[in-house]
Amino acid sequence: MIQLITKQLAEQIVQQTMLRLHRNINVMQTNGVILASGDELRVNHIHEGAIEVAKTKSPLRITKDNNHLFPRTKCGINLPIFYQNEIVGIIGVTGEPADLEEIATLLQLTTEMMVHQALIVSEREWKRKIQELVFEELMSGQPIQKYLQERLNKIGFQNKAPFYAMMLEVDPESSSYQNIIQEIEYYLETDSILVGHYQASEHFILISGLDKTTFTRKVTLLAEKLKKYYSLSIGLGREVQLLEQVHYAYRTAKLALQYGNPNKPVISFEEVEIYSLFKNKDSFEVQTYTKKMLEPLDIKLQTTLQKYFDCSLQLSTCAEELGIHRHTLTYRLNKIAQVTGYNPTNFQDALALQLALLLKKTMLKSRVDL
Repeated sequence: MIQLITKQLAEQIVQQTMLRLHRNINVMQTNGVILASGDELRVNHIHEGAIEVAKTKSPLRITKDNNHLFPRTKCGINLPIFYQNEIVGIIGVTGEPADLEEIATLLQLTTEMMVHQALIVSEREWKRKIQELVFEELMSGQPIQKYLQERLNKIGFQNKAPFYAMMLEVDPESSSYQNIIQEIEYYLETDSILVGHYQASEHFILISGLDKTTFTRKVTLLAEKLKKYYSLSIGLGREVQLLEQVHYAYRTAKLALQYGNPNKPVISFEEVEIYSLFKNKDSFEVQTYTKKMLEPLDIKLQTTLQKYFDCSLQLSTCAEELGIHRHTLTYRLNKIAQVTGYNPTNFQDALALQLALLLKKTMLKSRVDL
């Protein structure tokens, strides 16, 4: 048998039911201890009738005829309180059982509804707290320990790549915290999700196991729905493949909000990645960016690209200095565009590629200086 009814909840049940029934009400634990009563002198005493109800899981009517079997009790009806088919407490109403039959079933039903609602809220709050504790652990970037994996399993979060971290900045006056959390869970429609409060006005969202297309569609829908009612911005972090990398994904989500257009409801890190690089040339973001941009290129293509920029994007001059035919240079530039996704002959793409080369050179120089 489960002891789930708190003293506070028991007192609320007694107070509300007595207002309606004008009868003395007792709420007992399954071990017989009276948690709350209209007769305060009975609180914390043992109710023998409640112990019997807990054993039989059936109502018990105490009359003058059987009162001697249950010492220190009064005439009345005592009923089991069920939650998810388990008895979690007993409620008793004082008086002659014959006079109480009509209200006994209603009392039991009303009490179970109150208990159910209170425990659902309590369970939701417990789950939210666990989610926030888990997220704090993930922010450390340490290897996933057994106890942390057990917590993830308990709240139904799958350790399944890819992982997407998001940060929400919400105007504290726009709505209550609980409303936002519930709507996020509703619109994202996925079981494997962590949502909670992290720091100041920050709310985090962590999702696992969705493909990029599905994730993007869900986030777009979320933003469209929430912006109707709340003043908020959503930063999308870089997709990562390991739980140990979630701290990095969340950091990039924060950078998206830091450098992005504040008038946009959703800002991805990719949109502001270049700007964030100037924060720290030796940062993980810089290393990740240069690796992403230049790793697909062999030394010959990197040399060609650097020379192309040195020649101010002039094909003829660059081909001449490299000692190759112009068609060969065009082929190499097309190859660079193919493997990186960035076209060197396009101004914006050329800027991104040139920045990667510059950052690589800067990082190499700083290592030599050390």
